[in-house]
Amino acid sequence: MATTPAISEEVLAKYEPVIGLEVHVQLLTASKIFCSCSTRFGDPPNTNVCPVCLGLPGALPVLNRKAVEFAVLAGMALNCRINETSIFARKNYFYPDLPKGYQISQYDKPLAEFGFIEIPVQGGAKKIGITRLHLEEDAGKSLHEGFPDAAEKTAIDLNRTGVPLAEIVSEPDMRSPDEAHEYLTRLKEIILYTGVSDCNMEEGSLRCDANISVRPRGQKEFGTKTEIKNVNSFRFIKQALEYEIERHVGVIESGGKITQETRLYNANEGRTYGMRSKEQAHDYRYFPEPDLLPLVVDEDWQAAIRAGLPELPEARRKRMMKDYGITAGDAASLTRTRGMADQFEAAAQAAKNAKRVANLVQSELLGRLKGRGLELEQSPVSMAGVAASADLVESGAISGKMLKDLYDLCFERNKDFPAVYEEDSRSWPMR
Repeated sequence: MATTPAISEEVLAKYEPVIGLEVHVQLLTASKIFCSCSTRFGDPPNTNVCPVCLGLPGALPVLNRKAVEFAVLAGMALNCRINETSIFARKNYFYPDLPKGYQISQYDKPLAEFGFIEIPVQGGAKKIGITRLHLEEDAGKSLHEGFPDAAEKTAIDLNRTGVPLAEIVSEPDMRSPDEAHEYLTRLKEIILYTGVSDCNMEEGSLRCDANISVRPRGQKEFGTKTEIKNVNSFRFIKQALEYEIERHVGVIESGGKITQETRLYNANEGRTYGMRSKEQAHDYRYFPEPDLLPLVVDEDWQAAIRAGLPELPEARRKRMMKDYGITAGDAASLTRTRGMADQFEAAAQAAKNAKRVANLVQSELLGRLKGRGLELEQSPVSMAGVAASADLVESGAISGKMLKDLYDLCFERNKDFPAVYEEDSRSWPMR
């Protein structure tokens, strides 16, 4: 893996990274934000299009109410202030996959502002500010590989054009790639709990651009930033930031200057490459969208949306620790997804000892799933099955060794715990 020229830890320690993230989340609506075309992923190219999302003359946008509600729900989950009135704007730029020649977005009056996410850091927690969350439409997709003439031509698929996005812009509050990784992990977790997006990075439902600069420690002014664009995993974002920090420091230490630009990360080589000079806001020539009225989300509408806000991960972790006597580590593991937390709570409430259920999920279930590359939804042993096994241990009907053997049989036979226990219960005394 290629790296920057070696920079000593001593030199790196002289500088402080400053990181901000822009995350685009595709909202899980059935139709696009300004027309009735399907948002379904994987359909044949250029089949989910119409005069509106193709930008044909005379076609007018009509705002998708569900997209607004999803974006407001996400803003509330991220502790944002929801603005009663927000304005759509035209963001003008010219790419082959943007058929109108502009993107309908929001600029100076966004839907939501001034939120935060708390991340764990050594010695406590740290708040990462969220500058804004705004609604916009997605662009299409340029395809550069997989075609016989890909070396000479770019293919364009416009199915994604007009899919609703919530863009979530953080404050430049992160001071390390680890903090950026933790922020993204928490953000994805919260969004998944709300149900407004599936956050599938492989399908482009969640995309992240990272802004990075460095400055001498103690200096208040920011350094010149670069943007790392279109990175498709949190691990690669962390690696790209690590590379850029070393590159910035190396350039500065050698007497050079950082150029404000957009860069792409090559995961195979472990390095970034310059893509283009970084645009400023004025380059996009924002102006109010003339075909859309101001978006008004009044108090009554906000209250109705807030009523659908679920218990969020951090609050749920704290409550589960109190209700079931489980450790912070168990609570973190069992709340990774809303579905897992729901299943655990149902099992814990039915079992004689909720803490034992949590222990068995960790010790007997999750390890076996990970070793086989399976998700919880693919497990032969249900959470109810774990609760049944916990009760058998609690009553003394089976030993710890018998329990492990039974779990092995469950995975071998692809059957739930009660069924396997019933099949083999007569043979246990002979073992």
